Amino acid sequence: MFAVHLVSFWFTKLKEDQIKKVDRFLYHMRLSDDVLLDIKARFQAEMEKGLKKGTNPTAIVKMLPTHVRSTPDGSEKGDFLALDLGGSKFRVLNVKLSENGKQSVQIDSQLYPTPKDITQGSGTKLFEHVADCLVDFMETKKLKHKKLPLGAAFSFPCKQTKLEEGVLLSWTKSFKAKGVQGTDVVHSLQNAIKKHKDIDVDILALVNDTVGTMMACGYDDQYCEVGVIIGTGSNACYMEEMSNIDLVEGDEGRMCINTEWGAFGDDGLLEDIRTEFDKEIDSGSINPGVQLFEKMIGGLYLGELVRLILLKMAKRGLLFNGKVSTALLTKDKIETEHVAAMEKYKEGLSNTQRILKQLDLDPSEDDCIAVQHVCTIVSFRSANLCAAALAAILTRIRENRKLKRLRTTVGVDGTVYRIHPQYAKRLHKVVRRLEPNCDVRFLLSESGSGKGAAMVTAVAFRLQSQRKQMDEILALFKLTKQHLVDVKMKMMDELKNGLKKESHDSATVRMLPTYVCGTPDGTEEGKFLALDLGGTNFRVLLVKIRSGRRKYVNMYNKIFGIPLEIMQGTGEELFDHIVQCIADFLEYVGIKGAPLPLGFTFSFPCKQTGIDKGTLIGWSKGFKATDCEGEDIVDMLREAIKRRNEFDLDIVAVVNDTVGTMMTCAYEDPNCEIGLIVGTGTNVCYIEEMKNIEYIEEKEERMCINTEWGGFGDNGCLDDIRTNYDQQVDEGSLNSGKQRFEKMISGMYLGEIVRQILIELTKHGLLFRGQISERLRTKGIFESKFISMIESDRLALLQVRNILQQLGLESTCDDSIIVKEVCGTVSKRAAQLCSAGMAAIVDKIRENRGLHHLDITVGVDGTLYKLHPHFSRILQETVADLAPKCNVTFMLSEDGSGKGAALITAVAKRLHNKIQIDSQAKAQAKNMFIMLWKLKRVCHLFPRPLFRNMVQSLVLCHTDYCNDYSAALQEKRKLYSPHCRRLHELNIQFMLHIQRFLKIKEQGQWKVMGSPEEAKKYVQQLEQRERAPVGNE
Repeated sequence: MFAVHLVSFWFTKLKEDQIKKVDRFLYHMRLSDDVLLDIKARFQAEMEKGLKKGTNPTAIVKMLPTHVRSTPDGSEKGDFLALDLGGSKFRVLNVKLSENGKQSVQIDSQLYPTPKDITQGSGTKLFEHVADCLVDFMETKKLKHKKLPLGAAFSFPCKQTKLEEGVLLSWTKSFKAKGVQGTDVVHSLQNAIKKHKDIDVDILALVNDTVGTMMACGYDDQYCEVGVIIGTGSNACYMEEMSNIDLVEGDEGRMCINTEWGAFGDDGLLEDIRTEFDKEIDSGSINPGVQLFEKMIGGLYLGELVRLILLKMAKRGLLFNGKVSTALLTKDKIETEHVAAMEKYKEGLSNTQRILKQLDLDPSEDDCIAVQHVCTIVSFRSANLCAAALAAILTRIRENRKLKRLRTTVGVDGTVYRIHPQYAKRLHKVVRRLEPNCDVRFLLSESGSGKGAAMVTAVAFRLQSQRKQMDEILALFKLTKQHLVDVKMKMMDELKNGLKKESHDSATVRMLPTYVCGTPDGTEEGKFLALDLGGTNFRVLLVKIRSGRRKYVNMYNKIFGIPLEIMQGTGEELFDHIVQCIADFLEYVGIKGAPLPLGFTFSFPCKQTGIDKGTLIGWSKGFKATDCEGEDIVDMLREAIKRRNEFDLDIVAVVNDTVGTMMTCAYEDPNCEIGLIVGTGTNVCYIEEMKNIEYIEEKEERMCINTEWGGFGDNGCLDDIRTNYDQQVDEGSLNSGKQRFEKMISGMYLGEIVRQILIELTKHGLLFRGQISERLRTKGIFESKFISMIESDRLALLQVRNILQQLGLESTCDDSIIVKEVCGTVSKRAAQLCSAGMAAIVDKIRENRGLHHLDITVGVDGTLYKLHPHFSRILQETVADLAPKCNVTFMLSEDGSGKGAALITAVAKRLHNKIQIDSQAKAQAKNMFIMLWKLKRVCHLFPRPLFRNMVQSLVLCHTDYCNDYSAALQEKRKLYSPHCRRLHELNIQFMLHIQRFLKIKEQGQWKVMGSPEEAKKYVQQLEQRERAPVGNE
């Protein structure tokens, strides 16, 4: 027993000595983790250069776009041909994908040789050989009668501008066919196939073998988004975010990038790790100076590397007793298969001895151990270098998606990876060590890149079919300019119907008077309370307004929620809840005892008979409180305040949120005469001429009209553009058949329209692998905020997938693209319809005023307008297109409609005070007018002519002013306070003169009046005052 242990120890010691000897000799081929991390960082930098437009022309790692934008999702089906050209053998395949959804794949293939005279002859001969093999295969398999699509896996670097095109950049892997470089290989192959009149084949896709590998594995594992080839040559591809690829237009989705990493180091970047053996390999190759990384990795070179090392060690007397055979001196005598055989775990040493003897060498046991370790070092270095570059790709994918941890699959193929007994294990271990934040699975491609080429073709077929179905569904939402012009004209007709006395009651666009007849002029001031009710939240505000040069508006507000049971309970419960919120707010700001004027923004259709009287016509936006419709909501609020009996408020005005928005913006821009809300609901108000409002009598010149345009189309006038998805949303709403225009625009309904479309697409198998989840069936999961987030230009597709995941929808990258397109289509239609309605309103205002061109501002509020990334832009562009004679400025309301309610209250108070002042002045003027005429009749009694003339001039002056005042009354001019003030001042002066005259007469002092010149001068001053221009307000 002791003897056995002694022999074992001696053999182990001998083996260690041989390994150390080789380690010392090949020290530079053993790479530490620090070196590999450095190589990883270098490769990351080279990838970035290859992707950028400015640095790509000089980049060594070319990062070629493949125009493969999608990986298999398992729904592919059909019958396809595939070619696999790129190595020592050429394969033709017939790939049949199941039509029953079970992802079964039937592959029938045949290998054909690619002799050296073909691979290094003329390009014409090469492609004719490929075409001949294809014809032979189709004839053997009895496929010549079928018209089949074909995908070609072409394992050489090509520049592609589309999937079915590829310009060869350079040959690799001992291929050197003449006249092909710089030409379209698809065109050359198609021409060669066309010479055979008995087959009908169309080439639909050209892919690299690496892409083919990724796609073949992607059919079995949807997480597969990286492909690696480690065979005759070496390369990798992966799915890159489109936003990072400068060479291709567009930033939506992903595209497979063919890295062509074999050229890594061609610029000298890897000189510090290249050995003398690598340089000798390169100089003896058919393409010296290029593909230097591949020459340290690929199977075409590993055996030759081993041979060169063994030759040098033998010459130095480290192997074979210094003897060298002719075979060892012969190039390519050791192949990758030999290296793999020598490294086998159990029979490795015996295989080594056999292979060395085939090389006419007489190896000792020491020699076999040393040679086996040489093979280990060479293949291990290959795996290490491959792992460093692959780790760089995985890190990039993870960082692109801003993930702490990435789960992914790498599809792998190639003879080195397949046949070498230790290579795969070493590669996996080093990759996981260099990129510890990735959970990576390695999947061997069972059918090679030929199956992948067929998969690319199948995916292209699937996407083409999906695109057609998508276009048919989304075409229903795409409106032409003529559609929008028609909507504009219909809106114009409905606006006029709502204003006419005979059609007002039956009009769908209600055109409700607001009794708001003025906009802020900057003189408003004071403290006001405001309430804002219009959605799921209720706001109470304290607004402080200061006038003058330093005018400002300060607001203090608090938001209160309205539970669903209150929204859909009784009216008494709703208004008691509102009053409770007011009480909490008054206590919060410390003004519970102050009876402040209050404005109430009530964002539901009301019929108003005064500025503080509003009868609710009907609820919307999810409200359904009972005993409210047909009631005056101001009275209901006052009664609720009385029931609480804690405070009293002066309710001055009730307004729609749209009117509040207009007033808020009008405070900043006097040109603002339109208010627009596009949020939970949608509505518009605008300043209309009183002469056009037939159903009310009012002395004012203009009045703000609350259109309530959400009901536009309730009479069926929009049925030609309503879709079945709109009908489904309408039928599922609380107010079916009403507010149809609003249901095509507002945020409360857009998400539901999107959800209905997604269900339809899923039924057609275009989304979520055809599986309609319970979550997708759930009403209300798509809120408008999610649509805004999904459509954001700054959001990568992975983030879109995360949003869908939050909604309980498991999606692929392709699903995310489709969902984003659906959201974009629905929201664009909403913006366009809103634009058509707005164009009708601005054109109506322009026509009302008889203007050729109108400059006007629209005050806008609402979450959809504020948060959606494209809504405001589409709205502005479309309005400009539909109303070219109007220059419309959209002004965002920063402080909401609550501030507007306070401003309306302030304006109402100002106008009320002004009416009182004007009434007093009017009465004074009337009395003075009567008195003057009486004076004129007794004027001849005055003894002095000059004084009598002065009195008559004063009478005439007053008469002109009174006539002017009377004319103003008849013409219903808006404001006449300057006339009243001027007349009032003159009256006072005249009365003083009369009093003085009477006093003089009693004393008999007629000459005290002064000289005639003084009297004449006085009359001239009165005449100048008479001719002075009267300001209009």
